Amino acid sequence: MIFVGANGGGKTRLAVHIEKALGLKAHRISAHRALSLNPDVSKISEKKALMGLRTGNADENAKVQHREGNRWGGKEATQLLNDFDYLIQALFAEQSNTSLKAYNNSKPGAPEAKGDFQFTKLDQLKDIWGGLLPHRVLHISGDDIVVSLPNSDETYKASRMSDGERAIFYMIGQVLVADAGQVLIIDEPELHVHRSIMSKLWDELEAARPDCAFVFITHDLDFAAARTGQKYVINDYSPTPQWAIEEVPEDTGFREELATLILGSRRPILFVEGDQSSLDFGFYRCCYPNWTVVPRSSCTEVIHAVVTMRANAELTRITCSGIVDADHRSDDDKKYLSDLGIETLSVVEIENVVLLPDVGRAILEAEGYGGEELETRLAALADDIFNSINSDEEIEKIALRYAKRHIDRVLKKLDLSAASTTDEIESEYKQQTSELDVRSVVDQFKDEIKEAVDKRDLSSLLALYDNKGLMALAASKLKSCRQKDFEGWLMRTLRNNSVPTVVDANIQHIPVIKPS
Repeated sequence: MIFVGANGGGKTRLAVHIEKALGLKAHRISAHRALSLNPDVSKISEKKALMGLRTGNADENAKVQHREGNRWGGKEATQLLNDFDYLIQALFAEQSNTSLKAYNNSKPGAPEAKGDFQFTKLDQLKDIWGGLLPHRVLHISGDDIVVSLPNSDETYKASRMSDGERAIFYMIGQVLVADAGQVLIIDEPELHVHRSIMSKLWDELEAARPDCAFVFITHDLDFAAARTGQKYVINDYSPTPQWAIEEVPEDTGFREELATLILGSRRPILFVEGDQSSLDFGFYRCCYPNWTVVPRSSCTEVIHAVVTMRANAELTRITCSGIVDADHRSDDDKKYLSDLGIETLSVVEIENVVLLPDVGRAILEAEGYGGEELETRLAALADDIFNSINSDEEIEKIALRYAKRHIDRVLKKLDLSAASTTDEIESEYKQQTSELDVRSVVDQFKDEIKEAVDKRDLSSLLALYDNKGLMALAASKLKSCRQKDFEGWLMRTLRNNSVPTVVDANIQHIPVIKPS
């Protein structure tokens, strides 16, 4: 089972609650854990070491009642777990007992050994650890652990391992020494472990212990989505204790990671174009701080996400909306999207908002420009934008992009469901596309572009002209810097509201969206 929740959402308290309910049938590994690996720790019996690991009291007769005070120091949710010594003692003791048994079964005069050869848990740990970290080799003796590079005789003490190497050693060891049938509760399994090997680590451990159950408590959506098992989102918590827990539905139309994010959100969801690294995502996160912004790559994906979420019964408690670029959409298209809960920008793409005259003016004023110098820079930016489209060849390129989008939308709206024969399909197709005059569409668009250029109407041009390179012009004329630096400054300004006039100038050109 996998439980996902935000920071402060009661995840650790839930882990404590499960551990208490199951007694010694559960073994919890806290998110607050010390990872000091000391192979020189004094060796004790296996029973004492395991009891120390389970309860914090290295007495063979220790009870579950000792766990709260000894293992957790009376602070079960916040105490730093420091049980690495007990884990090392248990592993060495098991190795010693297994080796002694093998020796007694094989020495002269011993009765014939029964059963298969038994590998020690340290053998298993070494194999799993080495498979995950092939650039290091563990060397384990009867009382020590050292590390080397492959094909090297030079070694170093295990205590000098990196945080990640020690974390992996610790997790493998904890799982291997668990009692048969035990429930392992792992709080934040992702700590100190690189994403590239997270899934492989837990695949190996679950395979090594099919006799145990695993409960993962995490806020890492990638980890949660990668695990096989039932997934739940912790939506709310009160100290009663009481949790509002919701199962992640399987058939939501979203991949599990996104479904988990949506369910775990306490704010309405806003689907936008782009990805996590795109300007769209950063811009919208800053401008809609009360929404959880989820990028969905393309306008088609945004439309699908909004329609799916609004139609899904399990998710109806959450408000969702969407925003897409204008992309030369007709008024009818914009009305259709609005009815679905998707707003459209006034410009062809989000970057063009920054190029609008009042936004440029606000940025220049924030930079300390005024009077004639400000007007000169603003005019220079406009000149550069108009000059970038001063040829028939450039206008033709833009018009062709527009025509392709227009044709694509027309074809997607075709409804041939009533046709039952080839002839009917052909007839319906011809009828529904008969009004699609490609040349007329292109010529009309060119006329609109040329009119905006002739009138030097920058706002009208930016509603039609898609060119990612225009941001470099804005960076040069408005802040005298590179595009990357300009975009970084813009995101910081929007996020921190450090220049309110710039923030207000940008926000007034994006749709007002209220949760409904």
